[in-house]
Amino acid sequence: MSSIDELLVRAAGRDRAATEDDTPAPPALPVAVVTCMDARIRVPELFGLAHGEAHVLRNAGGVVTDDVIRSLALSQRKLGTREVMVVGHTECGVSTVTEDGFRDELEADTGLRPPWAVEAFRDAEDGVRRSVTRVRRSPYLPYTDGVRGFVLDIRTGELREVA
Repeated sequence: MSSIDELLVRAAGRDRAATEDDTPAPPALPVAVVTCMDARIRVPELFGLAHGEAHVLRNAGGVVTDDVIRSLALSQRKLGTREVMVVGHTECGVSTVTEDGFRDELEADTGLRPPWAVEAFRDAEDGVRRSVTRVRRSPYLPYTDGVRGFVLDIRTGELREVA
């Protein structure tokens, strides 16, 4: 059975009340959290979030890309968020690749060089600071004063503010 088939079996057996509530689209806390897709980061547990309290945007490295800016613009302008929390972490896989190295690898395998940036970084703190700067400088985001950056120590669970 594929992983998707496994998820479909789980979805078929779940309690329908999980999707039939009156939770509004705007989050109860007007905050968006940008973090890495790393499966070790359990965002609701990390921040004690209840269902519907925050927008959570995840990608490789927890990097603020053009697509993240797009989502944040919609989150702020249409769904009422006012703060952005950028959370990087130690032992991030994106810190183990280089921009050109990964793009070279993809080109060698496919014959095409990707048009998008890998957004590789060596140091999680630097990556978070760069992402926080992108949010603060974006002309599309009306609320940039409440932007803060953190690094999660994946081993200890310590959350350290870095920007």
